[in-house]
Amino acid sequence: MTVTTSSPASAATSTPARRQRQKLGDLKVAMIFLAPATLGFVVFYIWPTLRGAYLSFTEYSLLQPPEFNGLQNYERMVQDSFFWNALVVTVEYVVINIGLQTVLAVFIAMLMYRLTKSITVRAVILLPYLIANVVVALVWYWMLDFQVGIVNQALTWVGIDPIAFFGESHWAIPTVAGINIWRHMGYTALLVFAGLQMIPSYVYEAAEVDGSSEWQTFWRITLPLLRPVLVMVLVVTMIGSFQVFDTIAVTTQGGPINATRVIYFYIYERAFTRFDFGYASAMAMVLFAILAVVSLLQLRLLRAKESDLA
Repeated sequence: MTVTTSSPASAATSTPARRQRQKLGDLKVAMIFLAPATLGFVVFYIWPTLRGAYLSFTEYSLLQPPEFNGLQNYERMVQDSFFWNALVVTVEYVVINIGLQTVLAVFIAMLMYRLTKSITVRAVILLPYLIANVVVALVWYWMLDFQVGIVNQALTWVGIDPIAFFGESHWAIPTVAGINIWRHMGYTALLVFAGLQMIPSYVYEAAEVDGSSEWQTFWRITLPLLRPVLVMVLVVTMIGSFQVFDTIAVTTQGGPINATRVIYFYIYERAFTRFDFGYASAMAMVLFAILAVVSLLQLRLLRAKESDLA
């Protein structure tokens, strides 16, 4: 009778090979699950981006094929006062939206963290975000109506003259920003709340032992440790703010007198109202470049990859 035994050397050789086959099998399974998302990303993001980059160097409408015109669209953009006005209006909206939304979100998150961690409270805070933005815009448009809006009715009861929230140029952008702040601040607050739960409790215990006040603890411990979450929130809200469209389309449609014609709405008008797809694509490419640069600067200056807990 012959007994076959494997030597330690052959067993050691077969172990890496087995691991390699297992990794290849896991990779195949992962690729199968990633295929639908990858296909959707290519079809709905990569291809439109490449197509838009090409059209930005052409003169194109639906009635004729694209005709290459070099940098004429970009030269035209430099001289377009409406484009620069739209960019200024967008920056004004972004500053108001990000500033107030971030401050309110941090305040709400701190209240939830200190007072209650109820799931019901979180659901109520998140509820406005779950409503479609068009519906939110319509409801607030009716509530803020100059003649029959409940907000102006309440102002009249307390002796204040009605305000044309959407009809006066100095009120229009703050009003649009306020609507979107109301809708998104609950979602942002939950993101900050999740970041607060990741801060170890012993940090606050040590601060309490050292005699740190609530205000000192917030500025010297909570905010620095929240930096990675706040960076993510700022980048996401900044990109979303530059892309504001539906609230403008439902309420002011760019008025009064271009006071709310943000860059996204101006691109839409050029492309789908005047069928100037080449020029609209050029503006979209510029907006893409602006968002990329601002996002990278935020990540770099705010040290997104670093943590004060390390």
